[in-house]
Order: sequence, then C-alpha cells, then structure tokens
Amino acid sequence: MVATAVYLESGRKRVFACALDWPGWCRSGKAEEAALQTLAAYVPRYASVVELADLDAAGFRANAGDAFEVRERLAGNATTDFGAPAAFAAADAEPVTKEQAGRSTALLRACWAYFDRVVAAAPAGLRKGPRGGGRDRDKIAAHVLGAETAYARKVGVKLREPAIGDIGAIEAHRDAIAAVLEAPSDGTVPVPKGWPVRYAIRRLGWHVLDHAWEIEDRSG
Repeated sequence: MVATAVYLESGRKRVFACALDWPGWCRSGKAEEAALQTLAAYVPRYASVVELADLDAAGFRANAGDAFEVRERLAGNATTDFGAPAAFAAADAEPVTKEQAGRSTALLRACWAYFDRVVAAAPAGLRKGPRGGGRDRDKIAAHVLGAETAYARKVGVKLREPAIGDIGAIEAHRDAIAAVLEAPSDGTVPVPKGWPVRYAIRRLGWHVLDHAWEIEDRSG
C-alpha cells in the first residue's frame, strides 16, 4: 500500500488536510484526525475529478484514502480559521517539471469541468443553511470567477473578470491561468508577494471543488 502524501495546516479553530499531489482534494475538520477522516470520506467525490482528468479513477478510488503520510504540519492563520488553506508547504518551493505541471494543471482543468457540470445541473435557488444563510447558484458561480481573477494575480496574470454565462470569456480566463501553471517552474514565486505554482494549483482546485460540493450538498 502506498500512502497518500498530505500536509496538515492547523489554525486555532480548524485543521486542513490537503493532498500534495491531488490538487483540490483538501478538507477540514476541528482537529487533525477529523480532517483526515473527512479527506478520506471525499475519495468517491474526488474520483470523479480524477476521471475527468483522464487519470486512473478506479485506482484512486480503491486506494487513495486507505492511508495517509503526513509530510508536514503547518501553522495556520486567520484565513485558515475563516475557512481557506493559506500556508505554503515546504514542497511548494521545489522545482516543477513539465510533466508534473501538465498533470497538476490537467487536474485543475478537471476541477473546472466538474464545477461547470454541477452548476449546470443545480437549481437556481439552493437550500439555505440552518440560519437562512448561503448564496444561491449564480452568486456562487460569480464568486468563484471573482476569486480566480484575484488568484490569477498571485501568479502574474492580470485578467478582467468574465461575466456569468459568457462561456468564451470564461474559457479564455481559465486558459490564461493554465498557460502559466502548466509551464515548468523553479519553485520560486512568479511575482513579488505571489504564490508558488504548486500552491496556486492546489488553492484554485480547492476553491472550485469546495463550492462545487457545496452546491451539490445544497441542491434539492
């Protein structure tokens, strides 16, 4: 059995468990064990992303959540407790080969494809939370596009946020981001105060899937 490499990012209220080699597969819990258990529980859902990336979804589904190897424990911050993974892992400073970048970017594109499929199938109005909160479908989709416009600047890509429903503009937006991320990297941040490529792909994938799964959970 080959254990899945993960890191744990711990804030005061929340712990994220994130797979280093599977962008977007990242879940949280109140403590380390809870975060790892939730990560394992999402294997079947993330397997759909692996399948869209034309990778071995059956092998992933059968083995990925059986054992985890914690490579690193990171100190989180206010962003962690707010609900987003924010810390760079040591591995993020490592060089990225063309093959590695291509595989990771293929998974990110699969996250986008999964999100689009979920949005297309969801009702416009989503079930509210216990206190009546939560965005509806189109507001979530707009939020994801807006966040990606901001995230793109972290890797040196300045874009205009596309409008919801403008498929051509959205595809061009994603292609511009992917063009940077799928290139080999020496591991340094591409712009001052930016994000390493490995982290950028994980953060983008996590954000897309986090909201895709939210839409799924709140539909119907």
